[in-house]
Amino acid sequence: MNIAELQAYGYFTLTILLVLALYGYIYHLYSTKKDVDGVDYESYSDMALKDDIDDTPVSPKSDKEK
Repeated sequence: MNIAELQAYGYFTLTILLVLALYGYIYHLYSTKKDVDGVDYESYSDMALKDDIDDTPVSPKSDKEK
């Protein structure tokens, strides 16, 4: 086994590991929809599309201060 074969095996192994890490990260993002505080930020994703004056707000707010 020369250095070229060793580099090819290393490149292939690193590529597989990075692909698995990427898919694991994507699964993590889509499996946990709420953060630690319990807020679901996925509802904010289409805020730019629903920006007419007649549209309902993403999260209702009251005029009263807490």
